[in-house]
Amino acid sequence: MRELLARRRSVGVGDRTSVYAVDVSVWSRCDAEASPGRGYYYHPSRHPAGQPIVAGWAYQLVAGLSFERDSWVAPLDARRVRPEEEANDVAVGQVRDLLVRLPHRGVAPLFVFDAGYDPVKLQRGLQGHRANVLVRLHSNRTFYAAPEQTEPRPVGRPRRHGRKFALPDPETWPEPAHEHCCRTEDYGSVRVRAWSGLHPKTRRIGERYGCERAPIVRGSVVLVEVGKLPRETRKPKKLWLWFSGEGEPDLGLLWRAYVRRFDLEHAIRFWKQTLGWTAPRVRHPEQADRWTWLVLAAYAQLRLARGVVADRRLPWERPQRHRRLTPCRVLRSFATLLTAVGTPADAPKPCGRSPGRPKGRLSGRAERHPALKKTA
Repeated sequence: MRELLARRRSVGVGDRTSVYAVDVSVWSRCDAEASPGRGYYYHPSRHPAGQPIVAGWAYQLVAGLSFERDSWVAPLDARRVRPEEEANDVAVGQVRDLLVRLPHRGVAPLFVFDAGYDPVKLQRGLQGHRANVLVRLHSNRTFYAAPEQTEPRPVGRPRRHGRKFALPDPETWPEPAHEHCCRTEDYGSVRVRAWSGLHPKTRRIGERYGCERAPIVRGSVVLVEVGKLPRETRKPKKLWLWFSGEGEPDLGLLWRAYVRRFDLEHAIRFWKQTLGWTAPRVRHPEQADRWTWLVLAAYAQLRLARGVVADRRLPWERPQRHRRLTPCRVLRSFATLLTAVGTPADAPKPCGRSPGRPKGRLSGRAERHPALKKTA
């Protein structure tokens, strides 16, 4: 399935830069004490005991993005993040495997991450691979330039950090190395600035990165400022991004790529609410893995059928152009397509009545598995 989805994604891309989004979604299983492999994860909407933390399974998804005005994505990979694993390490493994499956092109693909990922760990894990990384930064972080070339000091180690670059303090910002300005219909005036050759200070070196000496990982800090938001519900804030990869950053591509990353979140909501991804109450995580791939296969079929189905809109819905149908509208007309295409499956055959459990035998109490904490 991974090979098939990767081949389908590469059709029609050509020499353009491929953009992929990586994100984690939680399958909540708070009361499933008999289900093994559960961990504690952050959940934005469910707050058991007053805290945004739930017990369940976490799945990390990789999907291809497009710059068309729709909410479709191309799912490529889904992997369960176990409680003893870290999302950064699993993401590095998924990106490496995807680079092997994708055809070799002259332009390196771009992978977009949210603020929950560590840019230093991602960049160190993908060192030696042709992949560009774009990660959102918290607005309170601090970076440093390379130290100035001075005469060697008579005592002490050489300097490793130069001029300070604090994101919340504009007085520490030098002149940007690159700048891009444009005007769009949704965001008004857009100004993007980039400062190259910066690096963060790394802490908890042995625990986080598995090395004795603090690594120096250099990249570009990108600032995106827009004039307005599409719905104008609030005042827009500054968006900070971290870019690392081959060549100079294409600022016009970077800010649009991060805006398109939200298509993956819309797709995850569609999988959960409409396709019933987290609806089954399965006991074992292996069953959840198989069901996850069935949902991704169903979504891939909907994506392929969006250009051949008719728009069966409700009376109060606006008409949409051809090949611009939303996933819900394609799903509404997909049943009519099945009657024309057919199915390779045979008709179900009755097998009689099942004998069931022998009389007098009990299944017994299922084994209990507590949710695991990473600190334990």
